Amino acid sequence: MQKPKIKRRWTKDRASQWYKAQPWLVGCNFIPSTAINQLEMWQSKTFDPAVIRRELGWADTLGFNTLRVYLHDLLWEAEAEKFKERIDRFLKICESYSMRVILVLFDDCWCDDPVLGKQRDPTPGVHNSGWSRSPGSKAAADPKQWPRLEKYVKEVLAAYGQDPRVVVWDLYNEPGNSEMHEKSLPLLQAVFEWARTVDVTQPLTSGIWYGNETLNAFQLAHSDVTTFHNYNGMEELRKQIADLKKLGRPVICTEYMRRPESLFGTHLGIFQKAHVGAINWGLVSGKTQTIYPWGSKPGAPEPELWFHDIFHADGKPFLPEEVDVIRRFTGKKPAP
Repeated sequence: MQKPKIKRRWTKDRASQWYKAQPWLVGCNFIPSTAINQLEMWQSKTFDPAVIRRELGWADTLGFNTLRVYLHDLLWEAEAEKFKERIDRFLKICESYSMRVILVLFDDCWCDDPVLGKQRDPTPGVHNSGWSRSPGSKAAADPKQWPRLEKYVKEVLAAYGQDPRVVVWDLYNEPGNSEMHEKSLPLLQAVFEWARTVDVTQPLTSGIWYGNETLNAFQLAHSDVTTFHNYNGMEELRKQIADLKKLGRPVICTEYMRRPESLFGTHLGIFQKAHVGAINWGLVSGKTQTIYPWGSKPGAPEPELWFHDIFHADGKPFLPEEVDVIRRFTGKKPAP
């Protein structure tokens, strides 16, 4: 059996021409407030288009045009066609608001050993108490399980690789997190190799997020467009943007904004001036409980200043003045 031909990484010129054709990519990482993790967002019993539509309506009032959304390998393995129907339905809702999506395939963050079915209830006061890794540390470190992961990657990209509603493929979120470090490198390498065999019109990427030189070097050397996470202050953000722009590729920040260190009022102007995409973490306060800071303890009281998220579950802004700031940068006028 002939091995599929591996396509080359985009040239800098192709990446630049692609980026010039895009609007300023500004938006948020999205999960509905009723879901604790990706599995609860997408499983048939808990997939909730009404909530998704309502909450994306609030994102639309901010002028957001881009959403970053996580998938999960277990769902594709268990019921690929039905999962695809729900993804199609989600993308149709996004399209109705003129929003496009960055789809994330794998993730090393938070809870290990993912399982289908009913998900745990949130631990009160704890940030992301039930977020699910994909594929989880055991599968990530076991090449015998990779054939099913390869099938997932190739089939998802084949299904949506020509879809204009998908703007970027984020193949692996924060590889090395949860004490995985270089143990994630072999799977990260394999995922890029699998993805390169599929004919897609969107760029492939994996964003750097911490100081692991081995992982960072691979991610930066193999991504079509440069993506990164930065939750720090203004000067550190400016410096990182300047450093990444030296690589000669479009730059998109796929996670930022943790009050009070990084704010919309301080950071959106930096992103906009540098023409760097700006995708903050969080939209609506809900079961992920990301209004609490990293490392929050069980039973912690609601923080006076939220860590992430913009809206309460009823659509009321946490900080009305912040909403005004976002609209000023996106050019979105409030509804009469």
